[in-house]
Amino acid sequence: MHYLEAIEQLSFSTWVSESKSLLAYPTVLWLHVMGMGLVVGISTMIGLRLLGVSPKIPLQPLERLYPLIWAGFWVNAATGTALLMASASKRMVDPTFYIKMVFIFVGIAVLRLTRKKVFRNLGPDGALPDGAKPLAWAALICWLGAVIAGRLLAYI
Repeated sequence: MHYLEAIEQLSFSTWVSESKSLLAYPTVLWLHVMGMGLVVGISTMIGLRLLGVSPKIPLQPLERLYPLIWAGFWVNAATGTALLMASASKRMVDPTFYIKMVFIFVGIAVLRLTRKKVFRNLGPDGALPDGAKPLAWAALICWLGAVIAGRLLAYI
């Protein structure tokens, strides 16, 4: 436990958690929310399209959104680490944090599988390959679970 408190006492951690500057906690949290919006929003849009919502929208062009998803992911990785460092002794002992991490890691794996197994195997008329819908459901469940667990971290 002492190492968690040592992380919280680092000057960067203290700055994030205690500074009155708008560049500290408010900006880090805002960037985290924006990154989450990219990852969860675009992934949800792709998942819903795979499930048949808005079938007139062509699926193949949506693959071009993957770089935005990855940009959001890396913003979240950096800002999430900063937020974690600011309250390490509280978050690192909370099982909800680990539940959130499992949802995120599985969600990322599902994103990669979706790109590999769905976007690379679309039929000539845009027909979905086998397994597209279960991947879509898995993505929706993972991102919903990650968001809910993340919000619960603030309240429990």
